[in-house]
Amino acid sequence: MLAFAKDITIKEPNHPEEAKNSELKEYMNYQRALDHERLIYHALDYSKIELQNSMTKFQGKKEKIDDYLKNNFSISYLSIKSADTVIFMLRKLINGHNSSNNWYRMNAYYYALVYDCMKSFISFYNTIIQKNPEKVDEFKISNGIEIDFDDWVHLFFPDLDFHVGKNLEGSQYPFAKRNKAIEENIAKEVKAGKPFEEALQSVKEKHDIEDASIDFLKNKEISKDNIELFYTSAENPIYEYLTEREDGSWGAVEGESLLDQAYYLGSTLKVWVWRKKEDAISSMEDLSKMLKK
Repeated sequence: MLAFAKDITIKEPNHPEEAKNSELKEYMNYQRALDHERLIYHALDYSKIELQNSMTKFQGKKEKIDDYLKNNFSISYLSIKSADTVIFMLRKLINGHNSSNNWYRMNAYYYALVYDCMKSFISFYNTIIQKNPEKVDEFKISNGIEIDFDDWVHLFFPDLDFHVGKNLEGSQYPFAKRNKAIEENIAKEVKAGKPFEEALQSVKEKHDIEDASIDFLKNKEISKDNIELFYTSAENPIYEYLTEREDGSWGAVEGESLLDQAYYLGSTLKVWVWRKKEDAISSMEDLSKMLKK
C-alpha cells in the first residue's frame, strides 16, 4: 500500500467535535464518502492507460509525446522527461499500492507524479458526475459526490516542496505558506550572488527539505536511487503518532490528535471555499435579477 501523509485505509474517519459543529460534521460526512484506496488506484491506472494510448497514437513522433507529457504531467514532467520512465514509475506505484503486506514510501519525484495523476483523474471523475452521473457508480469511489482535489492534497501529501516556484491554489494555503517562505529565502540567496543550485542547498537545512526534493527542484533526471520505493511492513504502526491524543499543551486542544487537527483545518478551508462559491452564485443571481428589471 502506498504510504501517504495519512492512512488511506481508514474507511470511517470521525472527529470528536463534529456533533457540536454542523459544518465540521458535513465535512466529515464528505470524508466518510470517499474510498481513498480505489481513488488512488483509478487515478494511477487512468493516467497509465491514457499515456500508453497516446504513445501508441504518436508512435515515432517524439514532439507529440513530449507535448502530451507537458500538458498532462505538468509538474512531474520537469524532472521525469521520458514517457517510458513515467510508465515504469506508474507501474511501480500501482504494484506497491496493490500490495497489502507493506507500506511503500514515496519521494518528491513520485509525489509530483501522483499529484499530476490525481489532478487529472479527479477532474475527469467530477466531469462524469456532472454530465453522466449514471456512469460514476462503476468506480465506487465517492457515492457520486464530487471530489475536492485541493482538500485531498492538503490531507494526504506531507508537503508540496516539489511545487516550489509555481503558484498553488488558495485552498492549499498550509503548503503555499511554506513554499513561499522557501522561495523567498532562495531569492535572497540568489540576490546575494549564489547560483540557483547553491541557493537551494543553502535553504535545504533551514526548511528540512529532503535530498530528493532538492534534486527534483534542480530538474535533475530521476536517478536509480530515487526511482526506488522504500517499504516497511504493514504491521509497523507508521501512523500511530497521528492518533495520539494531546494533553492540552500550547497549540493543541486537550484530547485532540494531529489527525483531528488536520480534519478541522480541512473543514475550515473547505467551508471557506463553499462560502466563496455561495457568495459568487448569490452575486450572479442578484445581477441576473437586476438585468431582468
